Parts: sequence; structure tokens; C-alpha cells
Amino acid sequence: MKKYILILMVIFITNNIKAQDEEVGWTSRFGIAAGFSPAYVFPNLDNINSQVKKMGISQLSNLGFVVWGGGGYAYIMMIENFRIGAIGLSGSTSSSGKVNNLEKEVVYDFGLGGITFEYTLPFVQKVAVSVGAIAGYGSSTIEIYQSSSKFTWDNIWKKVNDGVATNDVSDKLTQSYFLFSPTINCDIPITRFISFRIGAGYNLTFGKDWKVNNDRDISGVPNDINSNMFFIQTGIYFGFFAY
Repeated sequence: MKKYILILMVIFITNNIKAQDEEVGWTSRFGIAAGFSPAYVFPNLDNINSQVKKMGISQLSNLGFVVWGGGGYAYIMMIENFRIGAIGLSGSTSSSGKVNNLEKEVVYDFGLGGITFEYTLPFVQKVAVSVGAIAGYGSSTIEIYQSSSKFTWDNIWKKVNDGVATNDVSDKLTQSYFLFSPTINCDIPITRFISFRIGAGYNLTFGKDWKVNNDRDISGVPNDINSNMFFIQTGIYFGFFAY
């Protein structure tokens, strides 16, 4: 539902740009900025949590989690009100606990990096409301751990040298992918050189199969374990703004 609301908002605003431009001679925006840009992401963790529950530890939060990063942009004066930039984000959520003398932990990690393309709506004054997209590359990982003893140099190697039975588990599942994320952002100038950002987007991924440990294939991963997700973006940007 969140994805469809965002798409409808973008379509509605974009369809009004041409009509508004014909009625009023808007002044083109310009500026350049970079800054701190954390976001809040909402991945679908249901299938992961069904397995985490069987482990006997608390499930990963279904309310999303914070990813940290930054970005920047510059207006391209050859195209009025159009800006190009870059962004990078990463973060994780985890759960751990002790079950029958076994230390267990699951970590879900998400990260992306990409180029941003945005058109700032000329009929909105004093703030910059921009529709656009992120195009880039990302990855997600699921780390699964279990241990029953203190680690020493020798007992770590014994697990592979002596062929002894062990309760220790250390698996890392990774998926890398290309991404395209429609976005809508509002930059609110605090001064001529500082602005606050609030916005949203939906991450669409196109890519590769999941791999485990040393890049080995893994089958049977549920289709909905991916990084298609709604996100809320915030930020503090420093530069020069003419809105």
C-alpha cells in the first residue's frame, strides 16, 4: 500500500508541472550541497523471522530500522530545475540470545549506493520539492551464528582439521543487485547554507541470486526475501541554496 501511495503522489505532481509552467514564469532553482542523510527502511522480514523463531530467540523488528549515510547534489544549469547527485546508505538489525547453553545471533544488513536524478517543482516556493529516482547497486546479507564454547586459536582450527562434531555455526548469505528507487523529497532551507531534508521512496531491485559463505549457490530461498522496500529519508545538507 505504501508503494502505491508513493507512486500516485509522484504521478499527480509530475502531471501538474507542465500546466503550472505555462501559467507562471517560475525562476529556475540552483545550488550545490552535501551532507548527512540517514533513512529508515522497512524490509519484509517475515520469512526470516519464521526461522529465527525456531531458533528460540527474539524475532527481528518488523517496524524497520535506521540506515546511515550521506549524499550530495548539484543543479545542472543546462536543464532548468534538474539536479544530479549521489547517495550511500547502510545499516543493520539483529537479534541474539542464549538457548540451551548455545549463544545464537541473526543479523540482517542492508546497503546501497547510487546516482540521484531529481526535478525540483518550480511552482513550489521557498522550499525545494523534488521528484526523481536513485539508480545504483546494493546488497543485503543475513548472518547466522551459533557457538557453544570459548574461542581459542586451536579450537577454531580443530573444527576443520580434525573433522570433529561441533555445535558452532557461522553462515553468511548475501544478495547483490541493481536498484531503481523512485523518490520524492522536500528540502527546507534553515539558512542560505543549511537545509533540512524529509522524503520517501520505494526500493526496486533487479538482480542476482543469493550466495552463501564463499560465494556458493544456495537454492530454496523464498522469493519475498529481497530488498524491495519502502523507506523514509531525512538529512542535514550544507552548501548554497537558492529556492
